[in-house]
Amino acid sequence: MRAMILAAGRGERMRPLTDTTPKPLLRVRGKPLIEYHLEKLAAQGIKQVVINHAWLGEQLVQALGNGKQFGLEILFSPEPEGGLETAGGIIRALPMLGDEPFWVINGDIFTTLDFSALPRELPAGIVAHLLLANNPPHNAHGDFAVQSGMLQAATGSKQTYTYTGMGLFSPQLFSDYQSGSEQFIRLRPLLDSGIENEQIAASIISAEWTDVGTPKRLAQLQEYP
Repeated sequence: MRAMILAAGRGERMRPLTDTTPKPLLRVRGKPLIEYHLEKLAAQGIKQVVINHAWLGEQLVQALGNGKQFGLEILFSPEPEGGLETAGGIIRALPMLGDEPFWVINGDIFTTLDFSALPRELPAGIVAHLLLANNPPHNAHGDFAVQSGMLQAATGSKQTYTYTGMGLFSPQLFSDYQSGSEQFIRLRPLLDSGIENEQIAASIISAEWTDVGTPKRLAQLQEYP
């Protein structure tokens, strides 16, 4: 199994911190965010990790190198200035991710989740399995609902949850696009289509999780051991 860490975003809401540092290299409790992910992936036996980059990407390459210090092989997927958005970045990297399902982890989240909790297999007909969390204050209305283990649209009076930026994805989810191509493509429309076709599973985590999207949230994370 392989994994991809998404690290190409500009981090506009995190400015001015991200004017000189890519968001995944911002430090939480003494360590860059992305290093937590790499260590957890290595602990689960992952050997090869793809990291996309655009804004200040050379800093990620310099800081992480070939991944040997983490017991991994890191492959970098450079993107044009401005990036290709989430789905576009994954599609660009598909030739490095192989034909089997792979984990995708947002590089700008912090979580205490043990990655052994990440799904490793997708049932027949399922193209992704997303991990969701209880809604934080900054996303009170949530992103999705869940019913019988399947991802649902957040409509009506359904209990909603927030997408954590973690999940297991099949290359099949992106089959309408040419593998390796450079296109600006958002992930949400693909997920919405998968929901309509009942092809996306979901589960809810209880571990600590934060979308480190603003300086205030970053500062709050530093307050706890």
